[in-house]
Amino acid sequence: MIKTPVLALLLLFALCTAGFSQSKEVLQKIHEVETHLAGWVQTQHDHTWTLSERMAHYHLKGVSIAVVNDYKIEWAKGYGWADSSEGRHVTTSTLFQAASISKSLNAMGVLKLVQDGKLNLHMDVNRYLKHWKLTYNTLTKGKKITMAHLLSHTAGLSVHGFPGYDIQDSIPSIEQILDGRRPANSPRVYSMFEPGLRSQYSGGGITLSQLVVMNITGLPYDRYMHDSILLPLGMTASFYTQPPGPGKRALLATGYKNNGAAIHGKYHIYPEQAAAGLWTNPTDLCRFIIASQLSLEGKQGGVLSPAMTRTGLTPYIDSNAALGVFIQQRGPGKYFSHGGANEGFRSQYFGSLHGGKGVVVMVNSDNGAIMDEIINSVATVYKWEGFYAPVVKKEIDAPAALEEYAGRYIVGGDTVHIIQRDGRLFLDVRFDQWQLHFTSPDDFFLYDDHSDLQFIRDNGRIVGLLIDHKQRAKKITAIPVNNK
Repeated sequence: MIKTPVLALLLLFALCTAGFSQSKEVLQKIHEVETHLAGWVQTQHDHTWTLSERMAHYHLKGVSIAVVNDYKIEWAKGYGWADSSEGRHVTTSTLFQAASISKSLNAMGVLKLVQDGKLNLHMDVNRYLKHWKLTYNTLTKGKKITMAHLLSHTAGLSVHGFPGYDIQDSIPSIEQILDGRRPANSPRVYSMFEPGLRSQYSGGGITLSQLVVMNITGLPYDRYMHDSILLPLGMTASFYTQPPGPGKRALLATGYKNNGAAIHGKYHIYPEQAAAGLWTNPTDLCRFIIASQLSLEGKQGGVLSPAMTRTGLTPYIDSNAALGVFIQQRGPGKYFSHGGANEGFRSQYFGSLHGGKGVVVMVNSDNGAIMDEIINSVATVYKWEGFYAPVVKKEIDAPAALEEYAGRYIVGGDTVHIIQRDGRLFLDVRFDQWQLHFTSPDDFFLYDDHSDLQFIRDNGRIVGLLIDHKQRAKKITAIPVNNK
């Protein structure tokens, strides 16, 4: 890991006001947010941290934050490096890949077509597709997939997400992506079960909605979204164009892996624009949050009518999945939210359904654990009642015989590793490594991943893992994996 000294990070923490009024009261709140980061669990060892401490802990290059208070953007601030090799700092103008947050704006774009009478949320999507058609199989049981199904992830379609394309790769068309044909690097999108049965997250379904939008409007997707959604919202810095034009390069954050290495070519390209292609910043995303909140309160002036906004923010079939957003109950309040994860980028936003509160956090790293800690701090400083409610646990020292825990485990179609390093155990999964914090010899939690886990034994021998009390992972080898 490449570590950034705390002092160096402090020297990079320059406030970019971007036209926001910075009273002494607001400056004090910014300071409090920066010094009271907290996680999902509290133990006897816990305390709050500073933002600089946590950036150093997670080896982060850059962070960008914006806060909504009383239906206004109260402040925004950038920290660290947009690109360390080029010496570019993160400012409030720096653009990040929003990844799956793209789906929230996409839903607004679809609902605009519904509002304009060009689309029915509950009609078979094939009615709007011109050349490429969705092939139904027997698993759909004769039921048709609608745009409401696609936006709420209840269509029963495959393909969770997309890896993106290297800057030197050939870029496939949307039809090639949906078919899983070269040069597409993802599997084809197909029905796994009948639509409307349950929620299962599908970036493939959102990509199908992109094709519907293009077929209805006759426009490139990025042009429609710019003219009909981003520009009217005042999101003038944001765009869906893939790849970004050369004139945008100086504003783009570079994505970084966990080891501090930059993504080849600085970032990946996502032709799956509706699902993962938005470039934006927290300030612009706050404008989306505020427009949704004001519309929900019955005030005009946004893209959607109050009635259409209520439709978009109402869970559909699933109790949490609305159209392009997820609805969460936090204490007495409800919030609409979405997160994002492209390679080298993580992002998260929350907007209250009532009261005009919100926050957006974006990082140019594969490790987004700091985002929840920042959001918890914002919720605490701004007194969002009941939003931050940490779980209390008593942590014990790691067991002595670490080698019996280490090994390879298979969960679903993925393989993860438990590795030992410097007298501690870590869960190694894809881009991330998370330390195991024990509460008993067989029970532990992942502080950075908001998960409880338990080792499963058979005749005293560890044979698997139980994840969040429901998902099982089988140990497939007892050979310890060391990473010293």
